[in-house]
Amino acid sequence: MSVSARSTNHLLWMILVHAMLVALAIASLVPFAWLICATFKTDDDLFAYVFLPWGHLDRLTLGNFSQLFGRRPFAGWLLNSLFVTSVHTALVVTLSSLGGFALAKYRFAGKRPLMLVMLATMLIPGQVLLPSSYELMYSIGWLNSYLAIIVPGAVSVFGMFLFMQAMKAVPDELLAAGRVDGCSELRLWWEVALPIVRPMIGAYTLLSFMGTWNSFLWPQIILQDERKYTLPIGLANMIGLPGYDTSYGTLMAGTLLSILPVAVLFFVLQRDFISGLASGAVKG
Repeated sequence: MSVSARSTNHLLWMILVHAMLVALAIASLVPFAWLICATFKTDDDLFAYVFLPWGHLDRLTLGNFSQLFGRRPFAGWLLNSLFVTSVHTALVVTLSSLGGFALAKYRFAGKRPLMLVMLATMLIPGQVLLPSSYELMYSIGWLNSYLAIIVPGAVSVFGMFLFMQAMKAVPDELLAAGRVDGCSELRLWWEVALPIVRPMIGAYTLLSFMGTWNSFLWPQIILQDERKYTLPIGLANMIGLPGYDTSYGTLMAGTLLSILPVAVLFFVLQRDFISGLASGAVKG
């Protein structure tokens, strides 16, 4: 095959690949575009027009947002989600980095069997443990408490293995030099290891934040007081709440606002997210 033919085939292939990527991007963005448009439409226009009511743009309204914030629980649900997600994320990232540091840099009896047991726990679907977990929370009096949402998921096997891979990049010689200088093990973890694995911290912070922010099933089981609802539960139950004649436009406005914290965090940590996952994937 001549050079010109190869170049032509390569060009055609790249055009095909980029066309497929553009099509997938459009398919992914269409629901989000519909959501944005729906937040500014009245209930009458919500299903009458796919996107915006072209020719009647004067009918667009901010009433859905005013109606949403006029309902007192929504602001509380938003603050509840921010509190639970922030505390849980900080706790799980801290414990996962500590566990990953120990698995990567220390030798101790039973280390390999322990890692096998940890891997085995990842094979158990979380839904299977819901009845026993609920019974445990009931027995210790944590029902309708944020402790039941924050504490059980604070130890993440997935997170520890991610950090274990990243911690292998920390030079043993650097740790040895720190010990010679009198550094404690916690200080080595804090001042030596964590700065080196900063991309992984950003990546796992984003993963943990998104998972906790969008968590629905377990908080729905645990939280019984409407005032303690997190945002996903509040939005899901808004239509059924007594005294609240909620429109779909209001729900769309709440859904759009619930996306913003995750989107902001992603834009802040996107560089660490990409480099952190890549670095954790290639360390062996």
